[in-house]
Amino acid sequence: MKQKNVTSYLLGFMALALSNHAQASEEQFNDALRAANSGNTALLQQYRASMQNDALGYYPEYWILNSNLAFQSPNSIVNFAQRYPQSAMAEKLAADFVEVKVKQGDFANAQSVLPYVTNPDQAEICAVAQVRAKSGDPLVYAEFKDIWLKTDSQPESCSGLARMMLSSPLMTTADRQQRLYAQLRAGQSGLAVATAQTIGLNLSLSQFNQIQANPLNYLWSAPKNNSADHAYLIYALGRAADTDLTTALQSLNKAAQGLPPEIQKYVYRTVGYIGGTTVMKNNFNKEVLNALDASYGAPFSPEEAEIYARQAVRFGNWESILRAIDSMSVNQKQEERWQYWLAKALERRADPESKQSAKMIYQRLAAAGDDYYNLLAKDRLGIRYNEAQDRSEPTTNDLQRLTQDIHFRRAFALRNIRASEAYTNREWNWAVRQAYLKKDDGLLLAAAKRATDMGWYDRAIYAAERTINRHNYAYRYATPHQSLVVSHSRNAGIDPSWAYGLMRQESRFVSHARSNVGAGGLMQIMPDTAKLVARKMGETYNPAALSDANTNIRYGTYYLSMIQSQLSSNPVLATAGYNAGPNRARRWQPEYQSIAADQYTESIPLSETRDYVKKVMTNAAHYGILLGQGPQSIESRMPIVNVRITE
Repeated sequence: MKQKNVTSYLLGFMALALSNHAQASEEQFNDALRAANSGNTALLQQYRASMQNDALGYYPEYWILNSNLAFQSPNSIVNFAQRYPQSAMAEKLAADFVEVKVKQGDFANAQSVLPYVTNPDQAEICAVAQVRAKSGDPLVYAEFKDIWLKTDSQPESCSGLARMMLSSPLMTTADRQQRLYAQLRAGQSGLAVATAQTIGLNLSLSQFNQIQANPLNYLWSAPKNNSADHAYLIYALGRAADTDLTTALQSLNKAAQGLPPEIQKYVYRTVGYIGGTTVMKNNFNKEVLNALDASYGAPFSPEEAEIYARQAVRFGNWESILRAIDSMSVNQKQEERWQYWLAKALERRADPESKQSAKMIYQRLAAAGDDYYNLLAKDRLGIRYNEAQDRSEPTTNDLQRLTQDIHFRRAFALRNIRASEAYTNREWNWAVRQAYLKKDDGLLLAAAKRATDMGWYDRAIYAAERTINRHNYAYRYATPHQSLVVSHSRNAGIDPSWAYGLMRQESRFVSHARSNVGAGGLMQIMPDTAKLVARKMGETYNPAALSDANTNIRYGTYYLSMIQSQLSSNPVLATAGYNAGPNRARRWQPEYQSIAADQYTESIPLSETRDYVKKVMTNAAHYGILLGQGPQSIESRMPIVNVRITE
């Protein structure tokens, strides 16, 4: 037998052995999980002993510790983490323990567990920051200014961190004033009262309540004599803008008269920000951008600066874009989206220095990757994208290492026994993270190949997306059901690479995927949409048929074609319409002057739809190469968005 065949045989044998072992563990794992769900700790102890040598053997002990986490000692958590080093469930246990202890105000017991929290979510990040702050780490207050100034909804641990910062002498009077104005703008009267007290300003909740009842009436005769009057005025303008933006905008100049310059800026900021965040209700309004422009010079919070920038992008006011980006935090400025818009704004200036700066930014973005802004930057430089031809394969050694890697072994074992995706995906994502941190492209490619061969496309994509030097775009941009996608797309008159781009974003090719609003299948079709399409196609609607790939793709491509024809045959509008509904996509079209598709996309008021359009159009460019359409330009897929035609 040839060496290559021997190696293939051994790898196959090892995979079969792993599969058989996992199957043998199935009954124990599932029974142990049922014991955990029913709170049967005694039975879990038995499974802990019998499963201790299995790939999944740490789960019974994890469930035991997690069942009464609030009463565990930090030593028990540290001991578990040390016996299962750098494992998914050890990290989760440590992070959850810290979060629980912070809720209890038990910072001392959380302290020793911090080194084992290595991949926290937002709530856990804030819990860890609280422990750090309590231990006297002064850097926390500089790192978490965005939390301190945030008025949108956030986890309780982040609100707790902000309260902790409020009582710290490290926060300056200027910091506190900025927080106060943001809370007044957001209508957070109770929080505003507490913040005001820390700078010696006494505000009345009863006065806030009276203003809330009729803010416009208050504005007509609002006093402007002192800091308390200024606070009430800002609060009233915020509530008025939230109720009637047009009237609030008309009241702005009168409200600003006679105020100190800094307070004037916050008066304009209040109405401008609320106008920028209520586009779904009020549509786009150039006066909102004017108000934000008038507020320039007073410090912006990250959320305020983003709204300012997106409004400036919408109206193509390039100097306003520069001012908005100038107002951002250092980290925010470095995000690829704002670097791209900085370059576009600089490019519009007449002087050679600005144009050269823009070119340098485009070059950095173009070389940094192949996501949305990278591809847009390549287009600005006249570079056609063709890198998706990379098809690097894992070596035999990479495949061998995959069978030995404990993190991937756990993920595949869970997949083989059809365990809950909550466990399976957590182990897989953790395994990918460990390989990524080690820059182990070979292991990631091996994982992506094996998952692809199994039809486990969503996890294959997750692994393939994280390679650094060696890439395989056939794994990263999977093409299952290719004959169906191509034939149904062509029958519907749409580009199959676009259909694939949308399908990848909708379901990651998980055929049983279901959204929280009832959309289903590969193209995540809503039941009402499926009924409409079936009627248009002269068919009887059968809800069970949506689980069939052929029917789901046929209905999805037909619907995509249908809404494209309703939306000026523009794929950007149709993509937005597929996600948010065609009426919304149409409503977001400009009223007076056509705009570039990247401006339309950046200013979509729903963050989910905004990100969705960017990803679908990026996906489509990659699929264009994989489907043999040659080097790609993402801008060629994003035509000008014309003025909305009113009927």
